[in-house]
Amino acid sequence: MKCAEAGKMSNGRFSHLLRGAWLLWLWQVVFVAGTGSKLWEVPSASFTSSSNLSKSLQWESHCQYRHLQDRVRNTADIPPRLDGTWVSTRCEVRPGPEFLTRSYTFHPTRHFQALQHYYTNSGCEDPAYSLMIRGKLRLRRASWITHGGTEAEHHLSKVGIVVHSLAAKQRLASRLPQSCVGITLGRVVPGKPYELYNTRAGRGCLAALGFSMMEMDLIRVETQHHNHGGKVQELFLGDIHTDWTQRTHYRPTGYQQPLQNTLHHIHPCPTCALVYRSTVQHPPVLPRIPAAPQSLAGRWVSQHCETRPNVLFLTRDFTFDPDQHAWEGIYRHYSDPACSQPTFALRASGHYAQGNPSAKVSGATEFVFKVTQVSVTAIEEPIVKMLNGTRPGKCGRAGSWEVGVEQDLTPTDGCTVLGIKLPHKEYELFKTELNHRKHPLLLIGERPTDGSSPDRPQRRPTSFQAPLVLCSEVETHISHRHGSGFNSKQVQLAASGTERLAHLVLLVLGSVLCSWICVY
Repeated sequence: MKCAEAGKMSNGRFSHLLRGAWLLWLWQVVFVAGTGSKLWEVPSASFTSSSNLSKSLQWESHCQYRHLQDRVRNTADIPPRLDGTWVSTRCEVRPGPEFLTRSYTFHPTRHFQALQHYYTNSGCEDPAYSLMIRGKLRLRRASWITHGGTEAEHHLSKVGIVVHSLAAKQRLASRLPQSCVGITLGRVVPGKPYELYNTRAGRGCLAALGFSMMEMDLIRVETQHHNHGGKVQELFLGDIHTDWTQRTHYRPTGYQQPLQNTLHHIHPCPTCALVYRSTVQHPPVLPRIPAAPQSLAGRWVSQHCETRPNVLFLTRDFTFDPDQHAWEGIYRHYSDPACSQPTFALRASGHYAQGNPSAKVSGATEFVFKVTQVSVTAIEEPIVKMLNGTRPGKCGRAGSWEVGVEQDLTPTDGCTVLGIKLPHKEYELFKTELNHRKHPLLLIGERPTDGSSPDRPQRRPTSFQAPLVLCSEVETHISHRHGSGFNSKQVQLAASGTERLAHLVLLVLGSVLCSWICVY
């Protein structure tokens, strides 16, 4: 793993915590290997169908909304079953920013047809152009890198484009090299399809558009089984690199926001129907959604187990106190995509200031966050041994780390071995929306794929992580909350079998060396 990747923070919030999360993850990997678990053992030949089963997530019982208290059984099949049509449930925001909706159809013959509709605004109300992509997909094997995912290989056969206005044509012409403008866009008439790529032509024009279907190279399908007998199926495809120059050849290790199966999706979902009925010449025009109040007050939690690039699984739990301009975030890390096997937790807190409305993403607001306090709870014995081996004054109270006991890193201004430095600040992008049940959602800016920090205004995110759902509007007091949030049974299970392999020492040395030479 490259050291640049080591900086990628699983919680998607603060890069000064990234290296610590990555180092702890390394411990987690060897912990699994040392205990003989099959968590990381992946078939090298053809795989057999299996199912990952999990109950509703551990933190849901604390939420006050009834829909979060419903018991939901989640399954994920490997290899995934893709047949059918999968569509966007909302206007999607990609780094750039780019605004789009997607409709992907997979056939039993392994052929696929993908529709991507691009827009000029974050509400997907003004279509700019649409792409029709045809190709073939071959599922290869269970992913060695992203547990629970399946690696695949795609081959494009044809890509067509339809421009929906003269203004959109002019904007595309300014982005494409002259060769593409002359050959393709020069003949384009709004509303008529033109071929942008086929197997006999090069991909230069596609690359200039920032177009890539590398998202097809990592796949996961999850099914939510509800008590009332219904189910929701979600298709997770690989994440898009936040650097435009890297996105056409980046091999994903995380996921985008999921598409949903047209036969098994959330209800109501007016966007699903509009996207499903769309064609390359008739893109969906999403209805204008009333703006949700830009209020952070309350407690916001993950809706499901979240996956980050470089094999990181976590849940997020935020509390905001607008009166004090204070915030706290708890990031609980796990070793599996169902978030059932805890490894460690990070707690960060500080203050924030609200800025201006975003000029790039309408409806979003700019923020500046300052981190002044960080605590860590180690759930595995090897992590405790590593932290107890640090020098006095460099990482909390030296020699006092214990399994399941939270340690404050503020007195030592962070933790050298974990790459945590206090205090620091970052420039963020927030947006609030309402979900299909009219419950508030909070979208927080997406982290750069390369692990760099948005420590200056020009590095502010232009896209978002998975939405958090409002769990409680009345819980804004922060200081009374302590601990990792893992229950005692989880801690006992994670801490059992503490005898490890001797090469853990070598792993720590390598991790520390990487932390020295990596850049924030």
